[in-house]
Amino acid sequence: MTIVDGNALAGVLEDVLGPEPTTALLRCVGCGTVGVLAGARVYRTAIGTVARCRGCDTVLVTHVSDGTRSWVGLPGARIVMTG
Repeated sequence: MTIVDGNALAGVLEDVLGPEPTTALLRCVGCGTVGVLAGARVYRTAIGTVARCRGCDTVLVTHVSDGTRSWVGLPGARIVMTG
């Protein structure tokens, strides 16, 4: 497992959140913290990528790809502002 920051999700989230997705403000549903996606802790494994809140470890964003299609989820985040 590799641990990086939210900048690692920039390419895959551009279609979902618009240009510069790492500057999107997200509110964590677990603790209410508001911060930019770039500040999230991102875990990469062979089966996918998970971004977690630095404050409470809630899963904010998930990304899975089969090579031709991608699935993005925002189970623990509410978008406050993008761009």
